[in-house]
Amino acid sequence: MKRVNRIEGRAVALGVDHIDTDQIIPARFLKTTSKQGLGECLFRDWRYGPRGEPRPDCPLNDPAARESRILVAGDNFGCGSSREHAAWALLGFGFDAVISTSFGDIFRQNALNNGLLPVAVPRAFLEHTLALLAARPESVLAIDLADERVTLPDGRSAGFAIDPFARRCLLDGVDEIGYVLQQEAAIAAFERRHPPLVDTRADRV
Repeated sequence: MKRVNRIEGRAVALGVDHIDTDQIIPARFLKTTSKQGLGECLFRDWRYGPRGEPRPDCPLNDPAARESRILVAGDNFGCGSSREHAAWALLGFGFDAVISTSFGDIFRQNALNNGLLPVAVPRAFLEHTLALLAARPESVLAIDLADERVTLPDGRSAGFAIDPFARRCLLDGVDEIGYVLQQEAAIAAFERRHPPLVDTRADRV
C-alpha cells in the first residue's frame, strides 16, 4: 500500500447526498476478486446510458476528472452494503481521497484499509467547497493527513479526524499485517526476555 501524507490536486464535485455503494459500483461487477479494471466500473450507471454511451451531464465523464485526485460528495457517502469493491473502484479511477460530511462505517473502514482517505468535514465547509468547485472547477485542494487538515485555494481550511492507528498505517504505507511486521524486532526482543515456560510437573492420569 502506498504512503498517504499530503494529497494535493484537482477535485470532482458530486454533491449528491446518501450515495450508496451500489451506486458507486453496481452489484453486477462484484464477481471479480481482482482490483484490475474496476475504475471503469465506478458509477457505471451514472456515467453511461443503457447502450453504453457516455452521459455528458456526469461530472466523471469530463476529461479533467481523470486528472483529479479528490472526490467531493454530499452527506453520508458510502452507505449501504459492505462491498470492498467500492473503495477499489474509487482508487482504480484515480481518487486518493473522498470529502464528505460523514461516511458509512463499513465503507470508511474499507477505504482506510486500502489507502483511500475518507475526509469528514463540517457541512458549511463542504457546501463552500462545492460552491468553489462550481465556480472554479480547476481549483486545487490540499489534504494534509499528518496535520489532519484540508485547505482550499481561497485559504479556508477545516480539520478532520482519522483513527490514530489507521492514520499511522496510512502515513507508513502499510496495512495491519504490515504494521505488525514493522514490530518484528520488538516482538523478537520480547520473546527473548520472556522464554517459554516449561511445565516440569509429572503427567497426571
